[in-house]
Amino acid sequence: MKIQRITYLSLGTNLGDKIENLQQAIENIAEKVGDIRKISSVYQTASWGFESDDFYNICLEVSTYHAPELLIKILLEIETNLGRKRINSTIYFDRNIDIDILLFDDEIIFSESLIVPHPKMLLRKFVMVPLVEIAPTFFHPIEKKQHVICLQHCEDTSEIVKTDIQLKRPIPIVEKYNYIAIEGNIGAGKTSLSKMMSDEFNAKIILERFADNPFLPKFYEDKDRFAFPLEMSFLADRYQQLSDDLAQLDLFQNLIVSDYYIFKSLIFAQITLQKEEYLLYRKMFDIMYKEITKPDLYVYLTQNTSRLLENIKKRGRKYEQNIEENYLQKIHDGYKNFISTQPNLHAVVIDVSDIDFVNEPEDYQTIINQIKKA
Repeated sequence: MKIQRITYLSLGTNLGDKIENLQQAIENIAEKVGDIRKISSVYQTASWGFESDDFYNICLEVSTYHAPELLIKILLEIETNLGRKRINSTIYFDRNIDIDILLFDDEIIFSESLIVPHPKMLLRKFVMVPLVEIAPTFFHPIEKKQHVICLQHCEDTSEIVKTDIQLKRPIPIVEKYNYIAIEGNIGAGKTSLSKMMSDEFNAKIILERFADNPFLPKFYEDKDRFAFPLEMSFLADRYQQLSDDLAQLDLFQNLIVSDYYIFKSLIFAQITLQKEEYLLYRKMFDIMYKEITKPDLYVYLTQNTSRLLENIKKRGRKYEQNIEENYLQKIHDGYKNFISTQPNLHAVVIDVSDIDFVNEPEDYQTIINQIKKA
């Protein structure tokens, strides 16, 4: 489980579309740094240290798992991507965006690239007023005083005006969803993604217990004989597991991520069972399906067949090594039909054919961003 840390950031702008500058910075921070928990009001102040147009200033409370040294690097990249041109000078200049780290938990940091707490924060009302709005009782690590007390002793006499401007806070995944089901074909990476998301968001994880099914190896040896007992045992086990784990959803209200959804039982049964068997199976399925909690978001990972076969071979499960392309295509078609015929299913389809989200952090972040925007 990754450790989430709290950082407070100060943002300022006095060039171009100042509201848009702040909103774009917020979106970038939510995407690349972490969840934005609080945004202060927008305050208008005169330029500090030089003559220029007025600034708009805000403070953010952000939850991040990045170390401070990486955090400042990411923030500088965000500034650059938004058009900030830094000049090595002691003279202040206009800027379309300025992002400073004020605090990082209660740490005191002195390094070449970063000093925390920000050495000038207590001298600047345009920093302290929005900071006190979102974190009045947080203690300054060096002064050992609450921010609200520090503001009372701030000697900055410049005027600061609270505006009526409303900025949009990107809603974090853990606030947006209670239950996310991740699905995909055999070898698509649904279990890997579920584990990675559980780790990042401190979510409860539900993993399918396929390895405990005694009929699975037998099915791949003799499909006609063992298809029905396999599908029935899977259905019973999935129903029992989801019923038990999702029963606590309302009680704890924490994010749950599963690497399957019970409807996969019907998709596989359509492929493997004879007509009479399927009709009997469907009756049992419909009874159980009514009782299962539906996911807030259904994520389907689509992967080209050659990559699926490559992944299946790589993970080395002996009973899977003879799976054919035609079988995988039928499974994909079944999922595709399911998604298109469920009007109340909140689904997002993500193509992972050309990315490696397990080993490439940027690819993983691309998936997370698609889930956030779903």
